[in-house]
Amino acid sequence: MGAMSVRPNPEAAARQAENPAPHRAGFACFVGRPNAGKSTLTNALVGRKVAITSNRPQTTRHTVRGIVHRPDAQLILVDTPGLHKPRTLLGERLNDVVRTTWAEVDVIGFCLPADQKLGPGDKYIVKELAGIRKTPKIAIITKTDLVESKQLAEQLLAVSRLGEELGFEWAEIIPVSAVKDQQVDLLSDLIAPLLPESPPLYPEGDLTDEPEMVMVAELIREAALEGVRDELPHSIAVVVEEMLPREDRPADKPLLDIHANVYIERPSQKGIIIGPKGKRLKDVGTKSRKHIEALLGTPVYLDLHVKVAKDWQRDPKQLRKLGF
Repeated sequence: MGAMSVRPNPEAAARQAENPAPHRAGFACFVGRPNAGKSTLTNALVGRKVAITSNRPQTTRHTVRGIVHRPDAQLILVDTPGLHKPRTLLGERLNDVVRTTWAEVDVIGFCLPADQKLGPGDKYIVKELAGIRKTPKIAIITKTDLVESKQLAEQLLAVSRLGEELGFEWAEIIPVSAVKDQQVDLLSDLIAPLLPESPPLYPEGDLTDEPEMVMVAELIREAALEGVRDELPHSIAVVVEEMLPREDRPADKPLLDIHANVYIERPSQKGIIIGPKGKRLKDVGTKSRKHIEALLGTPVYLDLHVKVAKDWQRDPKQLRKLGF
């Protein structure tokens, strides 16, 4: 099969040569209440699974950045934890991280699902956004594939009014469906001109700036949360102790050894994670291993252990140890 050729457009090329638009690069973050489709949107824009998707609040603990490379711009997506009314020390720390991030990015995208009414949670976030004057804000109506056009129109109107009530104007309001890949490119087109003029900040091949160990820990945590969301919503932390290529392997058959600990708060939770005869933990290993191999592009041997870190969410020393 020969290489595909793309026919150049002479007019576009001439325009480009005459008036080369400056390259732009900068940071954007998506905000919105849990399950507003932020991670799915990040993945759709980047075109690869980088942010973990989970319908649990606060599963995205770390700043996972996806990088969108365009000929005219480089968009770096910073994933902040959800802003919420804090109940624990961890919650307060996460909120501080959120506000600091918002003040530092070039564009903020507020995500609102098309199929859910504007609620107090959304208003709380938009009110906070209104306080960040300088940063352009885009309202993104997500999950448009789930509603009829009438409901979508009402949602667009509601979000526009909310901006007016709080005394600011959205830079753009755009409906998207990340799942059906509708308007995702348009969203990228709208964000690009809002970024500052700058050469690319990351090399072309990079899709994420997150250290691999942190991303691997996130994938394990996502798999561990599946199926026990109700019993252990936030009480799971994962720390990857080491990632080492197995020695004595032929170059064409590498194997990466990953040793990770799954931390829970109380001994009684151990059985829930491990499951009868260790079946659950085995499933967690199998599932996360597939995602890790896809992410790192290499076969992996995953060694998982469950450990108890007493009440880690409320203990500053434990929080530091677990990387918060």
